[in-house]
Amino acid sequence: MEVEPAPVDARPLAAIDIGTNSFHLLVARPLANRRFEVLDRDKEVVRLGSGSGDMKRLSPDAVERGVTALARFRLIADAAGAEIVAVATSAVREAGNRDEFLRRAERDAGVHVEVVSGVEEARLIHLGVLQAVPVFDRRHLVVDIGGGSTELIIGEGEHVLEAFSLKLGAIRLTERFGLAAGATPKAVRECRRYVASYLANFVRVATRVGFEVTVGSSGTIVNLMEMARARQGEVSLAQVSGAVLRAEDLRAVVASLAEAATVADRLALPGIESRRADILLGGAVVIEQLVELLGIKEIVVSDAALREGILLEALRRRDGAGAGHLADLRADSVTHLAAIAPGEADHSAHAAGLALSLFEQTQHRHHLGAEAEEILEAAGLLANVGLFVSHAKHHLHSYYIIRNSDLLAGFTDHEVELIALVARYHRKSAPKPSHEAFAGLSEEDQRLVRTLAGILRIGIALDRTRLSTVVAVEVEDTGDALLLHLVADGDTSLERYTAGARSSLLAETLGVPVKLAPEDRSAAEHLAGRPARHPVGGGAP
Repeated sequence: MEVEPAPVDARPLAAIDIGTNSFHLLVARPLANRRFEVLDRDKEVVRLGSGSGDMKRLSPDAVERGVTALARFRLIADAAGAEIVAVATSAVREAGNRDEFLRRAERDAGVHVEVVSGVEEARLIHLGVLQAVPVFDRRHLVVDIGGGSTELIIGEGEHVLEAFSLKLGAIRLTERFGLAAGATPKAVRECRRYVASYLANFVRVATRVGFEVTVGSSGTIVNLMEMARARQGEVSLAQVSGAVLRAEDLRAVVASLAEAATVADRLALPGIESRRADILLGGAVVIEQLVELLGIKEIVVSDAALREGILLEALRRRDGAGAGHLADLRADSVTHLAAIAPGEADHSAHAAGLALSLFEQTQHRHHLGAEAEEILEAAGLLANVGLFVSHAKHHLHSYYIIRNSDLLAGFTDHEVELIALVARYHRKSAPKPSHEAFAGLSEEDQRLVRTLAGILRIGIALDRTRLSTVVAVEVEDTGDALLLHLVADGDTSLERYTAGARSSLLAETLGVPVKLAPEDRSAAEHLAGRPARHPVGGGAP
């Protein structure tokens, strides 16, 4: 019997890529087999990171340009009835005043922006590139040169084998070495040496891992390919994905850019994009040095990149919404990070399972959704990674490790912050306004962290002996209190004491006492499927 394919949620999505040089908009309608129909595209050269030194602050003018562009993109998305997913990269990621930009984007443009780590940006680029060029069955190197950073990914199929995000962007290098116009031979030589030194570690890794084909997905590489074609008298391509830029042609184009004495001279070069003329040499040096250091003969060009990856990831999340479990990619990355404290795996998994059960049985009280449940699960599995550093204050070490790890693929920067905070508050002090990271959250997110940390504290307490004595927990809402019935296989006196001592945070957050029922329930009866003696969540809301 042939199985009917799952119906496709055809509601349009709008992906916004907030880059250092340009903002990109892609509006699309989902189709079957992880494909989509493009409804609209737009691009605006914003230069968000321009004139900001080493990307430490966004200038007031840059913030205004960015918010104006987002407001216009919002109108386009609204006209298509599309849900917006906006992702910011290097310029916003590094800016000390990024919160100002994020607030202005939401308040003045009506666009909520997520900031992603460099490695997560690389993963999303890889996801987008795989939709545009046929390299799925070959080990591939993907190069994406932005205004503030360069992402380098070695992949095989959908799997990312290595991912690097380096502070080598077209705008960053242009400003550092004065390459905007009339770059001196000395400046170009210094830029090449600097880039080569920055690439050295990746080159060692790439040489060890190996790859068969190189894909270039940035506007920089697309324009270099167009210039190479123009030098040969070839016409511009309507579809650039799949076109090839040969190493010898790249060298000739870079030489012509380096020799141009002024921006006007660069603008006279065949095929150059006028809005990129002042920064193109900086980006060109990056791909030139990769070609030389890795012996690359040709680069396959992809017009798809981060915005397509954002869209595909949003579709993946929407399809999996409500499942209440970590998606495979997220689960794999959490497991990878948790492995630094291997002795905690069984305890963390059992405690997280108890916490998830509590979450689901108290949902009528806290009203949090599937996204919050994923954050709780990740925090539960990672709460004790700080033991890798020291047992003393290991909850603080857990926060630092989670917050600064580049292993958590599939999560936004904001989600990583929430996971880290929930893990940090699984023991000792409850969240306080005097705690800087907690104080920086919105009221809604503060409530989420308090609720999830309160649940996690009890979940971990119920495995205090690390013997999995508490098999399950059943919640009875009496209206006046939440009564926890422990389903156990053995003595639970220590678990009972610890859970009672750690229940106050959840009780304060939910506004109702949390108590333990006086007697345990039989694990044997529970496993046999005996109906609960009390309705779960059956009390007054």
